[in-house]
Amino acid sequence: MLVNIHFLNKGFVGLLIILTGLLFSKETFAQVWSLQQCLDTAQQQNKSLLIAKNNNEISQQKIKEAKANLIPKLSINADYKYFIDLPYQFMPQAVFGGPEGQFKQVQFGVPHNINANLQLTMPLYNPQVYGAIQTTKIASELTLLQYQKTEEQILYEITNLYYNAQILNYQVAFIDENLINANRLLRNIQLLKEQLLAKETDVTKIQLQVEQLTTQREQVYSKYTQVLNALKITIGIRLDQDLEVETSITPSSINEYTETPSLDFRLITKQNLLLNSELHTLKSSRLPSLSLYGSYGQTGFGYDKTPNDFLKFYPVSFAGIQFSYPLFNGTTTSRKLNQKKLELSNNDLQLSLLNDQTSLGIETAKQQRSVAERSVKTTLDQTKLAQSIYDQTLLQQNQGLASLNDVLMADNTLSETQQQHISAIVDYLKADLDLRKITGNLLNK
Repeated sequence: MLVNIHFLNKGFVGLLIILTGLLFSKETFAQVWSLQQCLDTAQQQNKSLLIAKNNNEISQQKIKEAKANLIPKLSINADYKYFIDLPYQFMPQAVFGGPEGQFKQVQFGVPHNINANLQLTMPLYNPQVYGAIQTTKIASELTLLQYQKTEEQILYEITNLYYNAQILNYQVAFIDENLINANRLLRNIQLLKEQLLAKETDVTKIQLQVEQLTTQREQVYSKYTQVLNALKITIGIRLDQDLEVETSITPSSINEYTETPSLDFRLITKQNLLLNSELHTLKSSRLPSLSLYGSYGQTGFGYDKTPNDFLKFYPVSFAGIQFSYPLFNGTTTSRKLNQKKLELSNNDLQLSLLNDQTSLGIETAKQQRSVAERSVKTTLDQTKLAQSIYDQTLLQQNQGLASLNDVLMADNTLSETQQQHISAIVDYLKADLDLRKITGNLLNK
């Protein structure tokens, strides 16, 4: 069980609530966003996710484009030619009663030629078209997995940033608590000095501590602002939009996640299917194709010299079946097939490597989470003990039984244990997040 970090003296919880309300005077009315609100908003506004959604829609259009190659194609064609010099033909002179074996060049035709036709083509059998349809379907499924991968990465980044912002928020609260203690101690020492019961150096030591804490708070608050800005960008909202994270880290039980195929594993598996489909399409390119085509049109001939000027049109129409069989294309197909086989071999190696890395990653994440969970409990106990020691030392100092150095040492010890507890919580939350991701449970609600 991950323990809530509200662990200090009885008045600390109430004080922390007051502090978090006054921490940032410029952000008094800033809206508090839960982690789930951040994730839901990112689904609608994160630019990387929007790009991935568009890519998914593009893949759907590519499937429709591939299927459209099976639909008959209809086109209108027209051209006009004006022959400045009419083409020559050789005619045998025997046709006109001349000697055999001799020819005479003759110019045929008229200068104006107009052609217009309506042409229809329809594939009857084309293995490459069917292969392309299957390939685009697999590519669309791959694009969907890539969208989910982007979604997972965005969720991971936002969750990490949110945790970091919460921890920095608590660090500021801890520093403010320490500042209150230090200022209280400073006032006490100043009173003792006025009564000649403390030295000037004692006052200086406390003033130095107050200044150091003030500087530390400014640095931590600056980091907090930077993390919030990064969180806003990742969510997809404006930098000038008010946003605050929740101040409480709720307890979380240790979950044993069911191992499911990760998105990386599913991506590589789908890439394997895509490569096999492309390989099959390449092999199909060696098969013959059959298509139906037809044309109907008009051919016009014109002559613009008097007295025999004219422009006449004559119908031209035909229908047929075209058979195409590739015999030799310069070994291009063979080279492409060899490349695709090597890509498949690399894909198999990537899958094997990913399995090894996933097994190692799961064991590492489990160990890190287990260590962090124990560390959370240990540092919590240490912090409670340090708080008790500090309170007792402060009481003893007021009674003259403890020196100022004892108080400062107790205060430093308390600060260190608080920071260690914060670090332990961060380690636990991140280890749990890593385990969810590597076991394929990050997108599971």
